[in-house]
Amino acid sequence: MAARKLLKFLILFDNTNLLYFPGQFLSGRVLVELEDDTPALGLHFHVVGEGVVRLRSQRQERVYDRENYIDFRMRLLGEPGQGPVLLSPGIHSFPFKLGLPLGLPSTFLGKHGWVQYYCKAALREPNGLTHKNQQVFIVMNPIDLNLEPPILAQPFRCEIEHKLGVSCVNSGPVVCRVALDRGGYVPGETIGISATVYNKSRVTIKGTKASLTETIQYLARNKVLQTETRELASLSRGKIRPGDGDEWKNEQLYVPPLPPTNLRGCHLIKIQYDVYFIIDPKSFEKEIKLQLPIMLATYPLRSPDGTLRRKQGTHYPSTLPIFRPWLDEKTVD
Repeated sequence: MAARKLLKFLILFDNTNLLYFPGQFLSGRVLVELEDDTPALGLHFHVVGEGVVRLRSQRQERVYDRENYIDFRMRLLGEPGQGPVLLSPGIHSFPFKLGLPLGLPSTFLGKHGWVQYYCKAALREPNGLTHKNQQVFIVMNPIDLNLEPPILAQPFRCEIEHKLGVSCVNSGPVVCRVALDRGGYVPGETIGISATVYNKSRVTIKGTKASLTETIQYLARNKVLQTETRELASLSRGKIRPGDGDEWKNEQLYVPPLPPTNLRGCHLIKIQYDVYFIIDPKSFEKEIKLQLPIMLATYPLRSPDGTLRRKQGTHYPSTLPIFRPWLDEKTVD
């Protein structure tokens, strides 16, 4: 039949915002609108969930790896080995329903890789013609801080002693202690940072800084191919002269709205969040960095009675972005 005979060929989900949680049912219908009697051999439906990493290396080779999370095929019309079915003019609706597996990684779109979910439909005619359509849907696998190890609700400490100006024999170390009020947060909360820095060296410290970063790693065949780190928020304080100290007293670092990302179950893309505490010496010395890995979750901590443990100044965003607009921005070293 000429294409005009097929007036409509659509995949419609019952959930119009296209957002699904693992364990939910993906349901909807494939809609076919025809102008004339039309013979059809079959209507095939395919649900795909896949992780893909694609990268050009320095030597211009293409590195490629992929893995499957869902690969589900069903026939909505026709039987294998049977003749064509005659479809009458008008609208035909073919329902589908599939339980999404638990533990699916969240939809993720990155620079060198992605986790994507979509449905494909194909209507085959006896004359060899096949009509195709596909529709993407979004999977969000939430992370609930209340279901994670309880240590994430505890303060998290880290300390370092570092000698600056090694040329001076009698120069003392820079002593730094940093503590975060917790190990896990959700977007809209603030990270409480306390720190003491004693400058027992002979070098002036230009300043101190706390930085919240997101690091994305792309892997293929178990090797890290590419790492991108971006600063999402930061706080800074001023100089510390030799012999002086400085104290951060529960300074608040805001966690901006972030796409809810849970890539557990994906072996090709890893995401990590860290708070770095950075001491920047004035001379040619290299900066001193303390790394405190944190978890960024979807659902915040609650007290035993079920109320939110809301800190002063917390403002949970009503919706979280699905994509990362900052992926095209410059990365930090």
